Amino acid sequence: MPTRIRPTSSPSPTASFTLLPALIVHISSSPATPATTAPPETATPRQLAIFGAGGLGREVLVLLRQLNAVAPTWELTGFYDDQAPATDLIHGLRYLGTTTDLNATPTPLAVAVAVGSSAGRAAVVGRLTSPRLHFPSLIHPNVSAESYQHLEVGAGCIITQGCILTTDIRLGRHVLLNLGCTIGHDALLDDFCSLMPHANVGGAAHLEAGVYLGTNATVLQQVRIGASTVLGAGAVAIGNLPANCTAVGVPARVVER
Repeated sequence: MPTRIRPTSSPSPTASFTLLPALIVHISSSPATPATTAPPETATPRQLAIFGAGGLGREVLVLLRQLNAVAPTWELTGFYDDQAPATDLIHGLRYLGTTTDLNATPTPLAVAVAVGSSAGRAAVVGRLTSPRLHFPSLIHPNVSAESYQHLEVGAGCIITQGCILTTDIRLGRHVLLNLGCTIGHDALLDDFCSLMPHANVGGAAHLEAGVYLGTNATVLQQVRIGASTVLGAGAVAIGNLPANCTAVGVPARVVER
């Protein structure tokens, strides 16, 4: 039986991806921490904090507990957020402070950035500057990520339950794949792309940095979506879209620049 690969992160600041396994490929001009395999089941759980105390943060907490149920990898320390939540206790974990507090951590700490907005997530990562912080990639235990699929996953990616990735796919840093997304062969998703539940990306499509796909949005094969563009819920992109716009409908048409 092939070994399942669960990417996390390592301290090197020079590479953007982990290939599962084999060659490393750079597809982003910005430096990134590469993902590496998770520790074996006998390893001591490592400390991990969640940044983002909202709904996505609670969903990421569920993902982490699902991962720990398969192999006890993470010791969950608590939540951080620059906006304090209504309660200091969230599903058994404490609210511990802001990005300033997180940067002041005295020991190495893994961080899952649970912010759904592409721009918001990039801004948070930009503020988390301590060299003691690192960003593991988290992949739901039922998502297939085998070596023969030739997947490349950047540091800080979050891939949730029900997602399907086929083969020869590259994900940049801090890509979010929410529930039930599908990614076709040879697709390229640059840093900080965000796909909401059941979004679909066709073969050889390219989502530039910071693209946001709403729930049930679809990008057809070989279509390129420009950086920071929003494709609204249920929209279907049948042709290329420019950067920094919002497109909706079937077929998708630009409604805002």
